Amino acid sequence: MGGTRGPIRLGLRENLGQFSLLVLVNAFVGSMVGLERTVVPLIGEREFGIVSKSAILSFIITFGVVKACCNLYAGPMSDAWGRKRVLVLGWLVGIPVPFLILWAPRWEWIAFANVLLAINQGLAWSMTVVMKIDLVGPARRGLALGLNEFSGYLSVSLTALATGYIAQAYALRPHPLYLGVVTVTLGLLASVFLVRETQGHALLEARQQAAQSAASAAPAGLSQREIFLTTSWRDRALFACSQAGLVNNLNDGMAWGLFPLFFAARGLDVGTIGLIAATYPGTWGLLQVATGPLSDRWGRKGLIAWGMVIQAAGIWVILLGSALPWWLLGSAMLGLGTALVYPTLLAAVSDVAAPAWRARALGVYRFWRDMGYALGALLSGIVADLFGVPAAMHLIAALTLWSGLVVARTMYETLAPKGGRAPARESVAAAPSR
Repeated sequence: MGGTRGPIRLGLRENLGQFSLLVLVNAFVGSMVGLERTVVPLIGEREFGIVSKSAILSFIITFGVVKACCNLYAGPMSDAWGRKRVLVLGWLVGIPVPFLILWAPRWEWIAFANVLLAINQGLAWSMTVVMKIDLVGPARRGLALGLNEFSGYLSVSLTALATGYIAQAYALRPHPLYLGVVTVTLGLLASVFLVRETQGHALLEARQQAAQSAASAAPAGLSQREIFLTTSWRDRALFACSQAGLVNNLNDGMAWGLFPLFFAARGLDVGTIGLIAATYPGTWGLLQVATGPLSDRWGRKGLIAWGMVIQAAGIWVILLGSALPWWLLGSAMLGLGTALVYPTLLAAVSDVAAPAWRARALGVYRFWRDMGYALGALLSGIVADLFGVPAAMHLIAALTLWSGLVVARTMYETLAPKGGRAPARESVAAAPSR
């Protein structure tokens, strides 16, 4: 059930069937998050009577902390157990999520559902990323990650849009949550019966690189602690990626929790809120089909820096706008900026990390990235309670702009020149420092 079939070959064309299946599986993973983007903050406010913004956003804080920790351990788990087993485990943990939200008599049930959702996302989404990188090898990494994030976040968008309109037609519960029951069933069945193990592809790439260069094989013996420190701080490019990922999800956590409340306070109905909430991840998801391959041609650094700046501008357009067209424009700008950043950050980390420790380095990066959900929800909730929702949004926009400037100042280009070896790989082998 878990083995590969036939000779192992690297490349998108050579592995198109399994790659396409993993794109579909990640669409199911993204749909699980989309269930909550429109309706859950409104459930907290309207059904449970929660006034405090920090309390409403507590479900995102829980989600972010747990998902970040799962990301950190998903890499070592997949190296020890295999990618497919970790993917299936993620789906098994996700089974109760839609039922808990559907039947929740108290807000604590929804907080617990988000613990399980975070584990589902941390394990299942991590594995779809790692498995695609395993399959394609180094040549089409940006394209692979663009397609992965496209499928996941387009699904977030479509599910957020669908749940908004279903809630408008019926109620916040139970009808929108039926989509989650279908999603978790299909995702689990596809992962168990159709997905194949890809760890052999990573081992093949590691052998090929070792044969080409002794330097690329040098980091293979790094401990988990050394990988954590290198990815978090010691290497300039990895540090820039880690902080940009954290701030990217910091503003996403704010958007997830505060946008529905911000627009509801301006008199919009649930269906229109769902439209705006879907525009952001929809733009993000669609454009990643282009931005991933562009990073393979133009390089990683510029797309990341400009993407963070555009995200900040999008938040300010939403804040300063006074009608639906402006809010849709700001949401689309936020999606454009995130599309430039999201697959490119993953590709940059994969450029630097050798195949032998890539899954663990991606886990560390995704630990910091998804800790941004918790920090964004906590920070924006506290500021919103003290000074109002607009003040929280202004602060998050300013932090996003600052992060883009850090990338521009700190990061080096990680994409290898055509026919050459990535300078990042050499510097990591030489124990780099910021």
